[in-house]
Amino acid sequence: MSIDIGFYRALILRRLPVMTLFFLLISGIGIATAFKLPEEYSTSARLLLEAPQIPVSMIPTTVQTSAAEQLEVIEQRLMTRSNMIDIANRYDVFLDIRDREPDTVVSDMRTATRIVRRSGGLNGATLMTISFKGRSPQVVASVVNEYVTLVLQENSRFRVSRAENTLEFFEQEVQRLGVNLSQKTVEIAEFKTNNADALPQDRAFRVQLETRLQDRLENLETELLRARQYLNNLQLRLTVTQPEPEAEDDRERQLLILKGEIKRLRETYAENNPRIIRLKNRIEQLEVIVAADNSELTTITDGESVSEDDVLREIALQEAKERVETLEKQIETTDVALTETRDRISETTANSFQLEELERDLDRIQALYDGAVANFNSAQVSERVEASAQGQRMNVIENANVPRVPSGPNRIGIAAVSIFLGIALAAGYFVLLEALNRTVRRPTELSELFDTVPMAVIPYMESRLKRRVRRITLVAATLAVAIGVPLGLWYVDTNYMPLELIVQKSIAKLGLG
Repeated sequence: MSIDIGFYRALILRRLPVMTLFFLLISGIGIATAFKLPEEYSTSARLLLEAPQIPVSMIPTTVQTSAAEQLEVIEQRLMTRSNMIDIANRYDVFLDIRDREPDTVVSDMRTATRIVRRSGGLNGATLMTISFKGRSPQVVASVVNEYVTLVLQENSRFRVSRAENTLEFFEQEVQRLGVNLSQKTVEIAEFKTNNADALPQDRAFRVQLETRLQDRLENLETELLRARQYLNNLQLRLTVTQPEPEAEDDRERQLLILKGEIKRLRETYAENNPRIIRLKNRIEQLEVIVAADNSELTTITDGESVSEDDVLREIALQEAKERVETLEKQIETTDVALTETRDRISETTANSFQLEELERDLDRIQALYDGAVANFNSAQVSERVEASAQGQRMNVIENANVPRVPSGPNRIGIAAVSIFLGIALAAGYFVLLEALNRTVRRPTELSELFDTVPMAVIPYMESRLKRRVRRITLVAATLAVAIGVPLGLWYVDTNYMPLELIVQKSIAKLGLG
């Protein structure tokens, strides 16, 4: 299908004034804006996140934050609303800052600020580049340097505060666990004091004591049985061989018995022995009583003298009775001690469970306390490392310099884009009209409409006068547009509002800025 160049040329000429209007309007605004925009200056600073000065293998740090996370936190704190407004006011970043809304100042500051983080891999260096665009070389350099100062301060504050918070936490943990440890120790000590007679560590001794008391009780019972048999035999023998005189004086018999006993004791003990002294006193008292009754010392009612064998039998009988009484008392005492020992053993079994539970709690608290103390010591060392800037830190490897050459705007680029947009808008207008126009203007269109080839086509015959008027009108309209549009733009820029501000506000409202 051949293109009818003449036809489209005629259409372009017919629509040339409107297309010229679009082209001149867009390109004129763009070119004027490109050359009227104020110069922009940009500068940047580079910071390096260095590894700790002291190896982590020697002193583990308590600030376990990745480089990316740390830089992200620093960036977010740097770009806060208060920082943006404070820096903008301090350095007069914008000429009309007093007339701007705070939200606009914050938005413009964040737009003009650019922060780029770059990591060199797993073991590579981490870099941060901070740049700023502004109206003045000195302003942008001051702003970037202020950014760098805030970043360094924030990095130091971030790590030191993390280390201090960790140290404070473990310090509180050590104090809390220390109090719990002391309380548990006192509780165990009080438990041992209240149960001193039934402690688990004495169980083996009490079991042995129970065995010994049991054996002693059995031996005493055996000896008691023998002593009772001996006493019975002795009483039986005395009854058969030596009947007691009917008129025997009890005091005289007791005196004889005591004299025989002291005689026997003197063979074993000295005169100053307490038993001999008590017997001597007893004998003296009885002798006084007997003498007062005017009785003969060694006479009984039948007039016969008491023989020495009788005295010895009486003494043996008395000793046998005392022996039985002594064994009975010892058995009673031993049985009481055995019962108490068994009760203590039972209490020991119950106390052992409570004491084991208390000691397990003590061991658990002790382990927690030891761990907290170790962590506290590590936190102390880490805090000193961070406070002395020996840990991971930010260093400036390239300061922000005052730029001498403007970095923008790209005037040629803006002008080229505006010209391209003007041409595109004019072409779009032409294409849109062609797409919407459904009238028949050429023989080919007539053939396509009726699907046949016409035998002849009579064109519209225009008079020479109308043609001349149409051409003059077209040329006049084109000249009017070519002259009027620049004049109109100049008038708006001079008397109403600078074109660059109109463009900037339009872009801002459209959300393209």
